[in-house]
Amino acid sequence: MTADIEVAWSALGGDPALLSRVTAVQRPGALPARLPVRQLARACVGACALAAAELAARRAGLAEVPAVRVDDGAVATAFHSERQLLVDGRAPVAFAPLSRFWRTADGWVRTHANYPHHRARLLGALGLPADASAQDTAARLAERPALEVEEAVYGAGGLAVALRGPKEWAATGQAAEVAARPLVERERPDAAHARVLPPLDPGATPLLPAAGLRVLDLTRVLAGPVATRTLALLGADVLRLDAPWLPELPDQHADTGFGKRSATLDLGTDRAAFEELLASADVVVTGYRPGALDRFGLSPQALIERRPGLVVAQVSAWGAYGPWGARRGFDSLVQVATGIAVTEGSADAPGVLPAQALDHGTGYLLAAAVLRALTERSYDGGGRSVRLALARTAHWLTDGIRPPADTGTPATGAPYEGPDAWLAETDGPLGRLRHAVAPVAFAGGPEGWAAPPVPWGSSPARWR
Repeated sequence: MTADIEVAWSALGGDPALLSRVTAVQRPGALPARLPVRQLARACVGACALAAAELAARRAGLAEVPAVRVDDGAVATAFHSERQLLVDGRAPVAFAPLSRFWRTADGWVRTHANYPHHRARLLGALGLPADASAQDTAARLAERPALEVEEAVYGAGGLAVALRGPKEWAATGQAAEVAARPLVERERPDAAHARVLPPLDPGATPLLPAAGLRVLDLTRVLAGPVATRTLALLGADVLRLDAPWLPELPDQHADTGFGKRSATLDLGTDRAAFEELLASADVVVTGYRPGALDRFGLSPQALIERRPGLVVAQVSAWGAYGPWGARRGFDSLVQVATGIAVTEGSADAPGVLPAQALDHGTGYLLAAAVLRALTERSYDGGGRSVRLALARTAHWLTDGIRPPADTGTPATGAPYEGPDAWLAETDGPLGRLRHAVAPVAFAGGPEGWAAPPVPWGSSPARWR
């Protein structure tokens, strides 16, 4: 066990005595960075695996929580899952041409334009035509100050963030709001008695702590889908819902769609269908900008009023508070705003973390928060609300993990020399997929997903 798993487990409200069940296999060379990315990644996955083992023991009536082993090799490979994916031998494109760093008149800005509607809003804010090239965009951005670009693009509903150093970020109102919040926000909004999950057969192989659980997945890139992919690994019936007019990027959907079903639903016109799903759901996970779903009656309070005992899990980029609370955001942009890109960069250009570590780390913490909420609910029946933010995970990475980060008596592992040992191949309706194996593991638990990803929107909007 390492000290940083203890921090994550404490943030989840876990019993510190259970930490003795965790062994960490440390592998030098995994996720190399100036910041302690490897320690953060190991802590998030380790806490998630322990939460899964705890729930398995609770539901199966085991005398002892199964042993957890978290391996830096599996964790590092999984934190690159979107980069490790091959679809019939083809590697996906990680970022669109207009999703990158750009020089401005006084510094740098980073944009995100992977989705067509975000590209259109970016170009519109810059006064460029829809067919503008990267060269056109670079020329326009070079004429304007970075903060002016940030405000203009966000005002148009797009995504652009000016590069800030750690001190510049710390001086903002949003940084103060983020630092004041716990790593995992946890609330118990009701005391109603939820549906009791049936006990598990202690001799079942594999032992699936989320078996029988119904999860509504209203998330997009990348933390939310990682969380729900993890719940699917653990046996949950995960139904992802998207608006019919907002298709997911195909390769991204393939990477995060393992074990899930995918349906489309217009919340504006198909409310009856959604309410029918909600009426027998155990968990709702949302990953949209804070407040964006409230007009559909999907705030945690409204959901739990209609479905007492529900567990509602939310993830956002900046947190649902402060001056940036309503802003859109992605991992790459949070790195730029919070000083990470400066810390990882050079005098000549900003840098990046070795993986989308804020997304992946927060995703595993979100899954862990759901699992712990379910364990707590099994005792008192009350609903739970949990909330995480990429910016808060970034604050932990930059200000919360201190050397010596690796403590205790971890297992000794060989240096990390690449992902090959933690890759698998699966055939399915999307083709032959090479993908990262799941890093969340405990004795007797699942070794992989029960089903490959399905085409986006191909499933009926109903429970099995």
